[in-house]
Amino acid sequence: MTIVRFAPSPTGHLHVGNARMALVNWLQARAKGGQFILRLDDTDAERSTEEFAASIENDLLWLGLQWDRLERQSGRMQRYRDSLETLKAAGRVYPCYDSPEELDYKRKRLMSQGKPPIYDRSALEMSDTKVQEYEAEGRQPHWRFKLDHGDIKFDDLIRGPVHFLGSNLSDPVLVRGDGTYLYMLPSAVDDIDMGITDVIRGEDHVANTAVQIQIFEAMGSKPPTFAHTPLLTDIGGKGLSKRLGSMTVASLRDEGVEAMALNSYLAHIGTSDAIEPRTSLADLAADFDISHTGRGTPKFDPDQLKTLNAALLHGTDFADAAPRLQSLGLDHASQRFWEAIRPNLERFEDAALWHRVCFDVIAPVIEDKVFAAAAADLLPDGAWDETTWKEWTNAVKETTGRKGKDLFLPLRLALTGFDHGPELKLLLLLIGRARVLQRLSGES
Repeated sequence: MTIVRFAPSPTGHLHVGNARMALVNWLQARAKGGQFILRLDDTDAERSTEEFAASIENDLLWLGLQWDRLERQSGRMQRYRDSLETLKAAGRVYPCYDSPEELDYKRKRLMSQGKPPIYDRSALEMSDTKVQEYEAEGRQPHWRFKLDHGDIKFDDLIRGPVHFLGSNLSDPVLVRGDGTYLYMLPSAVDDIDMGITDVIRGEDHVANTAVQIQIFEAMGSKPPTFAHTPLLTDIGGKGLSKRLGSMTVASLRDEGVEAMALNSYLAHIGTSDAIEPRTSLADLAADFDISHTGRGTPKFDPDQLKTLNAALLHGTDFADAAPRLQSLGLDHASQRFWEAIRPNLERFEDAALWHRVCFDVIAPVIEDKVFAAAAADLLPDGAWDETTWKEWTNAVKETTGRKGKDLFLPLRLALTGFDHGPELKLLLLLIGRARVLQRLSGES
């Protein structure tokens, strides 16, 4: 069975780059009939908060990305300690007493010589006497994983064959001097214990994958399959960040973006598939293929998302819209009303504006009182239908000599208070004769 995981750190709100990773993993699981695990990587006790964890969960549920299991790394610390002891026994980790200042000096020295800042493994040659001196000073060791300096190869579902040479990588720190764990070991241990088959994450983790493959092997486990996607940037090519509030899922929701508009956009941005509005996650999963992801950098375009959002609303049936219209308190939101206004919606909440235009008191804009009075006198009597607007405007045209914009814009301003909006032949029927006459007279 395909088992994937989305593993955010609850140190900030979910931004669109992470939402894309969650969605792609969810779609991979559903396309393969597998499972999707939400794993909160909350080992950073100082920065991880319950508020951020709840925010991430709420955003995923709003998107429709229900998880099959919820795991928290903070509840698995003993498992990580046991795994560290296993690696110690196998001779694959070693203690290092270098201070941050000493490590920084070594890195800068290597870089000044045009060499990569790879740790020199001097800790492996440290005498027992030196260790005792450091411990007497109060130094606590950090623990590094000892890499095999041979070839590291894997087939990436997006990048194809990937090759690293272990000697070109620095032995990673697994545990800090204060006993806290960095990303590498807990992530690998969790993937082993949770049976993760496919790890789909950003391309900034490619080098981490090379390291973690050796950790998997040192733990006696077969590595999962990997796929590394190019990272989203903004339209100017700058990386997205948790600190950019305008790019969070919550902020887009507050701006009126539909969940399925965002899903439709994020599922296909950066792929060979067409970006088009889809009405369900099941529809997206039905033809999802991770191999369609390209190597180029995808750029998140708010305007394209806005257009997609409008297109989704324009195709929404009344049956789907009705409960939401009721939740907005729009008592007169009939099917006729919805079908009249939906071609002009950019956000669902805009329906409230047009409900007010159709059924409530507004401030009409009268540019020419004489013209408005003439139009009022020519308003047809009897039952109205969709031909009434044409009948009326033809009569006003014949009487006043106005045509085109000079005819239609003053009528729109008088009836709605706006210079744009849904077709007036449809709005006219909703506004009704009494309100039309009232507005043409200039009364609010």
